[in-house]
Amino acid sequence: MKRLILFGFLSLPSTLHAQSAHPNVLISVQNSPNETSIAINPKNTQQLMAGANINNQYTSQDGGRTWTWRTLTSPYSVWGDPVVVVDTTGAFYYFHLSNPGSNSGEFPFIDRLLVQRTPAVGTPLAYRSYFGLNPPKQQDKEWVAVDPKTNALYATWTEFDSYGSLSSRDSTRIMFTKSTDQAQTWSPPQRIGFYGGDAVDEDNTVEGAVPAVGPNGEIYTAWAGPRGIVFNRSLDKGLTWLPREKTIVSQPGGWDYAVPGIYRANGLPVTACDLSPGPYRGNLYVNWTDQRNGPTDTDVWLARSTDGGQTWSAPTRVNNDPAGRHQFFTWMTVDQKTGYLWFVFYDRRNYTASPTDVRTDVYAARSTDGGLTFQNFRLSQSPFLPNENAFFGDYTNITAYNNVVRPVWTRMDNTQPSVWTALIDVTVLGSKGPGSLPDLTLQTYPNPAGKVLHLALELPAPTLTQVDLRTPTGQLVRTALRQSLGAGHQQLTIPVHDLAAGIYLLDVKVGTTSLHRRVTVLH
Repeated sequence: MKRLILFGFLSLPSTLHAQSAHPNVLISVQNSPNETSIAINPKNTQQLMAGANINNQYTSQDGGRTWTWRTLTSPYSVWGDPVVVVDTTGAFYYFHLSNPGSNSGEFPFIDRLLVQRTPAVGTPLAYRSYFGLNPPKQQDKEWVAVDPKTNALYATWTEFDSYGSLSSRDSTRIMFTKSTDQAQTWSPPQRIGFYGGDAVDEDNTVEGAVPAVGPNGEIYTAWAGPRGIVFNRSLDKGLTWLPREKTIVSQPGGWDYAVPGIYRANGLPVTACDLSPGPYRGNLYVNWTDQRNGPTDTDVWLARSTDGGQTWSAPTRVNNDPAGRHQFFTWMTVDQKTGYLWFVFYDRRNYTASPTDVRTDVYAARSTDGGLTFQNFRLSQSPFLPNENAFFGDYTNITAYNNVVRPVWTRMDNTQPSVWTALIDVTVLGSKGPGSLPDLTLQTYPNPAGKVLHLALELPAPTLTQVDLRTPTGQLVRTALRQSLGAGHQQLTIPVHDLAAGIYLLDVKVGTTSLHRRVTVLH
């Protein structure tokens, strides 16, 4: 069906909920927006640009309080998957797919990746160039990073032999290119992964390569596919890469999974590197979601490397609610002034576990200690109800610089999608600096448990801790632990294989404080 492409400007009166600790701002309801991207100008944090499917562009010059909307055109069409970045001159870039056959209803389909550029946020974007053209193959889901030292642009994406093909002859691969002249020209595309995937656009397809730049100009990226989440790097600005990618972690359940009420969901990874002058400079992070704890429990995870990707930590759970709820569509950024990590994701912790209860909030998380501990807080003013029959998009986004933090997300009300941001007030989150101790929190997983139950405790100080299992009426079944534990993160394991199947109460006494969790044991 032919789309009518509009070209013009609309000043949108933003809805600002002043009663919130983190006021929500409506960016737009125009043109069925979803799949959002956002970038902040580090030279002037009042200037932001955002994008949304399929051809929406938004700009703000007052820190995200008000926004202007326009739709984009290009010589080869604008076909979604927006990616917005900014360089150190204040020039903004808007990358997107093309579909030159969209006006005629014929191929080629997503045959190249386009970039539009503006030297300043107040002037219109203009078509700049394209890359990736390799007929008859399709080019999909680009991501881009800027080297702040040189303003070089690095792009990674997935090339399909034939998009959506079930044929074993068709495959996918991760590609790379760079521009050193502000996107006027691009290096010849090169394959950077040894192992490919199928072309189905599901778990065994290689996708989700987000590039990140290291302190010395290294280029890092991770992606998902049949080998789990894998990693590659270049130490010479993209000329050469590791001959074979390294596996960071398995992704049980795959990157393509189901969340009730969502048209489709994925747990593709996000890669970021700390370039700040802080104590964690050089740390490398990969953030994703998966259902390793079962199809009713989607979680947000983080792995970190302190040696340029040679070795990786075990996955750390970012969402700090009890097990058994869905958190999905995560995005992560590093504030390159403070070194803090910021996350945004959809969250259902406040509602029932029923598959028909699809009420959804938007949450954020912050880590001030290099990804060791996380502070979670709700962003959305009210829950929304997604419609599984309406396309919801594949990602959220967040940008931050010098404690100016702006997430962007899609919500859906009565099947009407809209794009929102929040003016995150970092002063209400406390003044924890690197190395400070966490708030008292308790996580339990998996739930239901089979052979063992895992507990993750964050202790503000060394404390006598007792862990009891009780019946629903409060009768003591066993004391699993009674000892003094040190401050910080504590990981405990309780055997439950010998317990009768049923419901139990977990009673954790930390000093004079008691934390309670309901646990189901199944065999």
